[in-house]
Amino acid sequence: MTTKIVQGFEALRALEGTEILSAPWLRIDQRRIDAFAECTEDRQWIHVDPRRAAEGPYGGTIAHGYLVLSLLPVLWHRSCSIRGTGAALNYGLDRVRFLAPVRSGARVRARFKIESVRAAGSGLRVALHVTIEAFGSDEPVCVADAIFFYRAAAPTSAQATHPNGATRRSAGAPRRVRRSSNAR
Repeated sequence: MTTKIVQGFEALRALEGTEILSAPWLRIDQRRIDAFAECTEDRQWIHVDPRRAAEGPYGGTIAHGYLVLSLLPVLWHRSCSIRGTGAALNYGLDRVRFLAPVRSGARVRARFKIESVRAAGSGLRVALHVTIEAFGSDEPVCVADAIFFYRAAAPTSAQATHPNGATRRSAGAPRRVRRSSNAR
């Protein structure tokens, strides 16, 4: 499966109600788990001690739930490339559930259902229902409702210049304060 190319806000709005699958599968190996443990200082043995974890409930180390959750943006961008917009920002998460462990070495992907696409400020708020699944597992490992915010693209220099040569202030730029000659 290839990445879906979406050109601009109108094409993104047209996807409301559809499901998109991320591809290819993303491997969560022990190196990635260890790096996440170092970054977050969550070095619980079930994640970082293969010997001890081998005798634990999962027969080996498992990924942190928050590591799996933190992969949402990369899985989303592997499934859907939104072009012709400005910055893409994580807006937030609603309901999140971790339903099954992800063993070290497992491969994951996500199914994204585009629940809604709404105008918000200077862009679009895209609400997604996400199901993360592990290769070979019948049950999802995580489900979440995620929201991304896409800013409108900044005008190009040609768009920002009036025919008289004056430039327009971009939507996010601060206004200049003009001081009167009486101000001290």
